Amino acid sequence: MERRPVEPKVLEELSPDECRRLLEGQHFGRLAFLDQARAMPMIIPINYIFHQGSVVLRSAEGSKLEAARRDVPAAAFEIDGVNENLRLGWSVVVRGYMQPVTDLQEMAELQQTPLVTWPPGERPHYIRLHPKTLTGRRISIADLPPNWWG
Repeated sequence: MERRPVEPKVLEELSPDECRRLLEGQHFGRLAFLDQARAMPMIIPINYIFHQGSVVLRSAEGSKLEAARRDVPAAAFEIDGVNENLRLGWSVVVRGYMQPVTDLQEMAELQQTPLVTWPPGERPHYIRLHPKTLTGRRISIADLPPNWWG
């Protein structure tokens, strides 16, 4: 059997369904939004759930909640993963608009989900990031230097 040469690098776009599957299988990502002055981007790690097609997070009063209450609450959210043995990495990016959850029935429903925050302190507010775009990529690298992973 003839062996075909392995592609040194392969970049693959993920389908929206695969992006959603990855979002459902993770609970930690990075939220990006503009700071209070709306001048500089902020990126913060958060715990989340993917619930009814949206990223949902919990928050105390502060920068995330303030950003969600703006006239144009644009934000981006990213998750990623790496499999060193397979030399494979992937990422999913959600871009859209944040909205504080204010409906009491929806808040009661979200309180029954497994959304747990790592930082200490109360996080009584829920914020939903409604996706406008959902994109993902997977890259595989066939040949890396032996000391690549440290």
